[in-house]
Amino acid sequence: MDLAIHLDSTSKIPLYQQLTEKIRGAVLEGRLKPNQKLPSSRSLAKSLTISRSTVTQSYEQLESEGYLETRHGSGTYVCHQIPDEWLKSQPIEPVTSKIAKASTLSQLGKSLISIESLELSEPDYAISFSYGNPASKYFPMEQWRKILARHCQNSPALLNYAADAAGYFPLRVEIANYLGRSRAVRCTPEQVIIVNGSQQALDLIARGILDSGDWVAMEDPGYLGARHCFMGQCANLQPIAVNSDGLDVEVLSQYHQKFKLVHVTPSHQFPTGVTMSLPQRIALLQWAQKTDSLIIEDDYDSEYRYGEQPIPALQGMDRSQSVIYIGTFSKILFPSLRIGYLVVPPSLISLVTTAKWLCDRFSPILEQYALTDWMGEGHFERHIRRMRHIYDLRRQTLVKALKEYFGSRVTIFGENAGIHLMVKIETVLPDDIVIEKAAAAGIGLISARGYYLQPPQHQGEFIFGYAQLEESEIEQGILKLSQILEQMKDEGG
Repeated sequence: MDLAIHLDSTSKIPLYQQLTEKIRGAVLEGRLKPNQKLPSSRSLAKSLTISRSTVTQSYEQLESEGYLETRHGSGTYVCHQIPDEWLKSQPIEPVTSKIAKASTLSQLGKSLISIESLELSEPDYAISFSYGNPASKYFPMEQWRKILARHCQNSPALLNYAADAAGYFPLRVEIANYLGRSRAVRCTPEQVIIVNGSQQALDLIARGILDSGDWVAMEDPGYLGARHCFMGQCANLQPIAVNSDGLDVEVLSQYHQKFKLVHVTPSHQFPTGVTMSLPQRIALLQWAQKTDSLIIEDDYDSEYRYGEQPIPALQGMDRSQSVIYIGTFSKILFPSLRIGYLVVPPSLISLVTTAKWLCDRFSPILEQYALTDWMGEGHFERHIRRMRHIYDLRRQTLVKALKEYFGSRVTIFGENAGIHLMVKIETVLPDDIVIEKAAAAGIGLISARGYYLQPPQHQGEFIFGYAQLEESEIEQGILKLSQILEQMKDEGG
């Protein structure tokens, strides 16, 4: 018996979870009846072209929930304890879906419910190469606590509404000064707007600039958070390939539609790690000026470069007010701080400040006071220097382990910057099978496949975050991964 099931191999939702939800839905809708026999794990895996272990994991989950039961020597069945009457009484669609009927939603709402889950939680792996989080245990919390306490004792204004939606002005002065020194950004403090992390920055820009049907150019592969913001505004997305020089401006120039925005990560392209070359930067700025388009420069972790100075920002080269610059403290300090910033052209200050006020009035002020002192007293740049050294050692360990255990079968991208690497491993195995086998051994991996707007023909690209892992864990994780792939190769996988 074949089941009418379709699984999306490009989705971030694991295949076993997709299969579980499909079978559970078939039972609840009555398409699978009580006591009905299901295909064996081997035959279902073959018909869906997935691994048998994926089917087994799904069956075991549904058995634990009471939907399925295993009969010794006979196979797997829909549980006989689910009454026919109860199944017949259930609506085919969940009751809650009535709330989200198309007639009740705005265009934005319809777009948002079409975006798949953005849940960031993951299983508790022994060694996880997840990316994004810094090594927060090295943050000098006691020092930070003292600065917070100082302002709690002496700042009664903390209890009132902030005067400026754009943020605490002394903090904006510190950020403008720091960006001028370290990133060659050309701005006044008035152009700096404090937001709740870079994701809110993207959302405010998308809401303020994009209309439904507008065109946005994006790096391919590229950052999912930006993609979802633009999709939420019902924009049309045009993927632009990334090569060894960054976003391919020549390809971008060949499109004739009017682009409102182009989103780039020029200092450390996400996820490949490529740095946009100077000729490409100049070409992109010239293109933006010619087409009257805006560039979003997402500078999410440029502080971390190894063996060379950070690359000057694209914004500092701009002479036509074409660049909106985004920065964040999440990768430098800690994500829950929720402080990021925009540097906008003077013509957009009023728009973005008003959008911020309408969204949440202002970002929490105590943390802004503390961060002002943290930067002004020199703690911020000292912390960057310390963390750059720690991450560099971990990066070197990861690169060395990949080369040692995989040899010529591995290609490493963007190894001189950031807190993650994108790695291509030569293997005939689908990414989901590699991830599944690694997970069974306690190793957490993330495929780069989901970051492409146009699904790539190739496979074996993975993102390795290393910030939170000790050097011994990094080496052990890569060794285990190489052993897993070698064993699968020997087994004919």
